[in-house]
Amino acid sequence: MTKYAKKLQKLHETAPKEDTAVLVALIKQGQSDRQVHDYLDELAFLTETLGAKTVYRFTQRLEKPDVKSFVGTGKLEEIKSYIEHFEVDMVIFDDDLSPSQMRNLENELKVKVYDRSLLILDIFLNRAQTAQAKTQVELARFQYLLPRLTRMWTHLERQRGGTTTRGGSGEKEIETDKRDIRNRITLLKEKLKEVEKQGVTQRKSRKGIVRVSLVGYTNVGKSTLMNLITKTDILAENKLFATVDSTVRKVVLENIPFLLSDTVGFIRKLPTHLIESFKSTLDEIREADLLIHVVDISHPGFEDHISIVNQTLNEIGARDKPVLLVFNKIDMVDQMPSEEEQMQMTELELEESNYLDFEKLSEAYTKITGIPPVFMAAHDGTNVEEMREALVKEVKKEHKKMYPHYLESETIDMSGFEE
Repeated sequence: MTKYAKKLQKLHETAPKEDTAVLVALIKQGQSDRQVHDYLDELAFLTETLGAKTVYRFTQRLEKPDVKSFVGTGKLEEIKSYIEHFEVDMVIFDDDLSPSQMRNLENELKVKVYDRSLLILDIFLNRAQTAQAKTQVELARFQYLLPRLTRMWTHLERQRGGTTTRGGSGEKEIETDKRDIRNRITLLKEKLKEVEKQGVTQRKSRKGIVRVSLVGYTNVGKSTLMNLITKTDILAENKLFATVDSTVRKVVLENIPFLLSDTVGFIRKLPTHLIESFKSTLDEIREADLLIHVVDISHPGFEDHISIVNQTLNEIGARDKPVLLVFNKIDMVDQMPSEEEQMQMTELELEESNYLDFEKLSEAYTKITGIPPVFMAAHDGTNVEEMREALVKEVKKEHKKMYPHYLESETIDMSGFEE
């Protein structure tokens, strides 16, 4: 073996092992296999974002979760055998587990157990950049984990950097950690109160200018669109929750100034504790004059995503705002052919096609929002001018509400507005 080959072998042997995970979901009444498959695809994407590799998926059709172990006894044995045989590091459930279910599952499976909320909270913790976001996520995570603390989750401060921990050292350590967590929760709450006071002061300084907020399901291209509009360089990745921290930028289009904010993306079953802890960040949405709802039209469940975002907006008290719907990623879907082109296609071709009728979608959603939606591809700038025109039109409406006698030839000094 050459010196170079030996060096490569040593590097391979000392490289950290990638954590592995199995996913578990119940197929509930009224759900199709396809829908559950889509949900597990999303869960696998979340798992990858955490830094682990999905090696297998388990599903079981049950009317309701088993009160002790979530899945049935036979399915639990099947999962346990797989974990032991392939030395899997963790098991991730697509639903939330009760404290007793989490304890029972970890005692039985002997590996770390994640439920959906805990998985999302850990991803947020890893991706938060600012002190405010880190405080918000840490508080939400501790509040969620406190009643679910098991031997797999002891010594939390030391474990935060990784995703795998086997074993534990007894109930005494759990009780000690619970006491430490309660103290930490109290401190974090006090810290957040101070942060929220600063946020209120900062937002007061923005009065008198139109505020626009980007909202949408996670990974729909909000940050890419933000970069396109503001000509800045905000992190935009093909990962769930690439943006956790709120970002605000000053923009002037056609002499109309406004503030544009990009906030965390929403997702199915967003943890309640997270929404509560992110109150000050979500105030950017609550206090906005106009929302730009970005939708990934290439996703087969984009209509469900729209519903989930609308539901979340309703939960945070921001459902009654004007909404400009932006259907993004049109370059990844096939648009309905013209009538002439359809005449040349067979009935079977039309039936088996996945064409989207942009015209019908536009008509339907214009009736819902009162504003014609925009169809574009943010990553390459397709239809960006149409998007800017629609945005300017809506910003002007909001601006004239503030300044009824505004003349479009005027230029407003924005030097006093803080980001």
